[in-house]
Amino acid sequence: MTKPRKRARNETVRIHSWTPSKEVKPLGFAGYKAGMTHVMAVDNRKHSKTAGLEIFIPVTVIESPPMLVMAIRAYQKAYLGKAVLTDVLSSDLKEEVKKRLDLPKTIDTAKGLKSLEEKIESITDIRLIVLTQPTMTSMAKKTPDAMEIALGGTVAEKLEFAKKVLGKEINAEDVLTKSKYIDVSGVTKGKGYEGIVTRLGTRIQPRKTDKGRRHGGSGGPWTPARKMWMWPLPGQFGYHTRTEYNKLVVSVGKDGKDVTPAGGFVNYGPVKGSYLLLYGSVPGPAKRLIRISPARRPLADANFEVTYISTASKQGV
Repeated sequence: MTKPRKRARNETVRIHSWTPSKEVKPLGFAGYKAGMTHVMAVDNRKHSKTAGLEIFIPVTVIESPPMLVMAIRAYQKAYLGKAVLTDVLSSDLKEEVKKRLDLPKTIDTAKGLKSLEEKIESITDIRLIVLTQPTMTSMAKKTPDAMEIALGGTVAEKLEFAKKVLGKEINAEDVLTKSKYIDVSGVTKGKGYEGIVTRLGTRIQPRKTDKGRRHGGSGGPWTPARKMWMWPLPGQFGYHTRTEYNKLVVSVGKDGKDVTPAGGFVNYGPVKGSYLLLYGSVPGPAKRLIRISPARRPLADANFEVTYISTASKQGV
């Protein structure tokens, strides 16, 4: 049984562990789930039963507009691990972004960067605070989602890279590579309060029971005289924070017209800019924020050569 089965605190999922990398670049990205379609692709895996054949692959389309680097965050060693040392904000943010965020009236970026260089010996990690740009999609949403993304390389290399991209945009194609496996994190579709049969799949009682059928046969022993957390109980079903491992990046594209079906995606609309095609499904409904991070349990690369992307209407037309 997957735990915890409670409502997510925030739709912007936190990533607690990052797979280290020697390559100096952002290790993660984020986008918005548009919907699903299918592609036909040539299977170039050596030991596959369908090697060399054209096969059908279900894919999820993630619209991934460029992310804006809002700040640099420095960490120092602390008693319980890492602690935030300081944040250096960019003074070059767009006016539309400043309207949506509560920022200080005066921002001295040069002074903050100089302070980081002086404290480089005590810094244990450098990360980026980035913003999504939902105004570049077809959604009505205007408020950006802020999140922290790790960097690869040594601390000195991370600082130099962070200084270069502060206040600028990073693109999906600069971070993600076709045919690589990644992990996706998101909040699943919420389904409200449910009983134990729907929520946990417990057995329905026999037909001749007197007190109803969709409940547990026993509530547990007399001692302890309380319900334990591991016993089936009704409660929240869906809207959980979940991470799915090893999703293959089938394709990384720049023109959303290549994947937008006739009439647009249901409950989303057309994909306007950059997009990702991920093998299989991902958590959450359309418009849900999906965070992408390096694979924690990586598999060998799987190469598929896409020959056809279905753009047939998803509305039964």
